Amino acid sequence: MSALLIRHGRVLDPATRLDAVADVLIEDGRIAAVGPGLPAPPGAAVFDAAGLVVCPGFIDLHVHLREPGYEYKETIATGTRAAAAGGFTAVCCMANTRPVNDTGSITEYILERARTEGRVRVYPIGAVTRGLAGQELSELAELAEAGCVAFSDDGRAVMNAALYRRAMEYTLPFGLPVVSHAEDHELSRGAVMNEGVVATELGLPGAPGAAEDVMVARDLILAELTGAHVHIAHVSTAGAVRLIRDAKARGVRVTAEVTPHHLTLTEEAVRGFDPNTKMNPPLRTKRDVEALVEALADGTIDCVATDHAPHAVSEKEGEFDRAPFGVIGLETAVPVLLDRLVRPGLLPLATLVARLSTDPARVFNLPGGRLTPGAPGDVTILDLERELVIDPARFFSKSRNTPFAGWCVRGAVAATIVGGRVVYP
Repeated sequence: MSALLIRHGRVLDPATRLDAVADVLIEDGRIAAVGPGLPAPPGAAVFDAAGLVVCPGFIDLHVHLREPGYEYKETIATGTRAAAAGGFTAVCCMANTRPVNDTGSITEYILERARTEGRVRVYPIGAVTRGLAGQELSELAELAEAGCVAFSDDGRAVMNAALYRRAMEYTLPFGLPVVSHAEDHELSRGAVMNEGVVATELGLPGAPGAAEDVMVARDLILAELTGAHVHIAHVSTAGAVRLIRDAKARGVRVTAEVTPHHLTLTEEAVRGFDPNTKMNPPLRTKRDVEALVEALADGTIDCVATDHAPHAVSEKEGEFDRAPFGVIGLETAVPVLLDRLVRPGLLPLATLVARLSTDPARVFNLPGGRLTPGAPGDVTILDLERELVIDPARFFSKSRNTPFAGWCVRGAVAATIVGGRVVYP
């Protein structure tokens, strides 16, 4: 029997509303007990967490691990090492690989690679449509049976509303969410940043917030029609927040996520023409950021997800308008949010922990997200006082495309534990 005793930490478990100094005992990969002064079983390893915060393992519902097909950007091995370093004990990987994860065999390949190479738990997300082409549905039942936890054509919106309605209807028997990349491609065609004054001054084509809002509205209407669970990915506009809040009030089965970069950066960051500030959806206005933070605090937005999107250095070195969309986030999310949201009082620590653990587990119905007996022994330990400078050269990810390089932050991941095993440091 393997055992790990985490002693003297501040245990913060949103699922049980526990916030007190206590010990956590993990035996055979599962939480065995939580409480003060727990005795160490014979042969148990002991982790002294005095002065640290012990949380349920963090879960990221939206990452791009790039394998198979784009291993020059990231692999399951490097991506899960980055996740462990960032405090994430589980990640859900999107389907835009090569080949696309639109068949059970690709799902099984990803799961097998995760078993042999992964540092953390990996949950695949299957494609809604074959080849992400938006023309015909993937074999959704086959994908669910193979182990997919949700369906998404992330990176592209399914513009055919009738097809998307059918996808929602087909998911009902197995109860998995459809993850919406909400973007009207006609409204955003050719855009490289947010439409507005900054785009005009920089001479760059912009996408209006309405490109997101109209698709959020459509997908909420379809979810209401079908009774399916729709999850809105990377919410970035105040308009989308209003639509989601109203839909939840009507009882629509909708959940939503927001990224750290949309919570902490505005379109002003693009003024330096740094391709690492180019992502989709784009950075928006200060008013949008304020609406997102408020929505995360009040639960309109259910969770934080990084949308970790690795690219090779050479791909991000060129001109801004030619560079690919996307930034990495697994190793920066926790320190950035602790420093920029929790420290200034914009978001309580307990709320941030919930949005990174308990709530993602609930949204996708995943194991974990709580520190109760019988739950998986997945734990994230935080050091709220540790100061660091974000240095991409030290990342475990293969990629370096972060907008947070050089930021001085206070608050960091002290340790990550998966199934009772310390995977970081």
